[in-house]
Amino acid sequence: MCSQCFPFYEQMANEAKPCPCDIGDKIEYGGLGEEVQIEHIKAYVVKPPASEKAIVVIQDIYGWQLPNTRYMADMLSANGYIAICPDFFVGKEPWSPSHDWSTFQQWLEDKKPTDIKKEVDVVLKYLKEQCGVKHIGVVGFCWGGVATHYLALQYQEIKAGVSVYGIVREREDRFDLKSPTLFIFAENDAVIPLDQVTTLETRLKEKCTADFQVKIFPNQTHGFVHRKREDINPDDKPYIEEARTDMINWLNKYM
Repeated sequence: MCSQCFPFYEQMANEAKPCPCDIGDKIEYGGLGEEVQIEHIKAYVVKPPASEKAIVVIQDIYGWQLPNTRYMADMLSANGYIAICPDFFVGKEPWSPSHDWSTFQQWLEDKKPTDIKKEVDVVLKYLKEQCGVKHIGVVGFCWGGVATHYLALQYQEIKAGVSVYGIVREREDRFDLKSPTLFIFAENDAVIPLDQVTTLETRLKEKCTADFQVKIFPNQTHGFVHRKREDINPDDKPYIEEARTDMINWLNKYM
């Protein structure tokens, strides 16, 4: 499934207040799935004709309804996985490019990516009982990349994780992965400096018994995998496509 398959339009972040986590190129894209209510949370679900494998797609700070994230869920479904993107903010307002970045930490206070166990358990139960899923993986972007790292530390039943520009920084056990995890980073990421990536890889080599890979994409910025359009970023296109292929290959390997 390629970007050319769908219509797009560009909506850049607030130019007056540039920030390290720009929303980037917003995709005008309706999605192939449906929205469902699962106990106390809503979720976007897209299903291939028949599959016992599912990927939990975890949103970035711009929320579960961001078309870019749903596009990624549909891409996973096109590769044979049930894809589910729950609202891990549980109805709370997602971040917006129009918000004042000086208030970001206050906004984040009740939306910690390491405080989602209740919602994850609901989603896993739904996948097993309502969708007949036997193998579950996780993919997350930005805020969701941190959440993916967190889940890889907590859930033995998760078969594979792909954390896209996200690191759990505060937990002592953050290098003790329970699930094979691919970490994707951008070389020019203003949110995650390369020294933190280097430290992560070094400590994982020392402490981690699960399989993992840490991959840095040259010349890329935060959000490049799901927030950049290939057709208007020709220099970035090979890296965007390579990262998405790596994601699929990692999931296929362990799922």
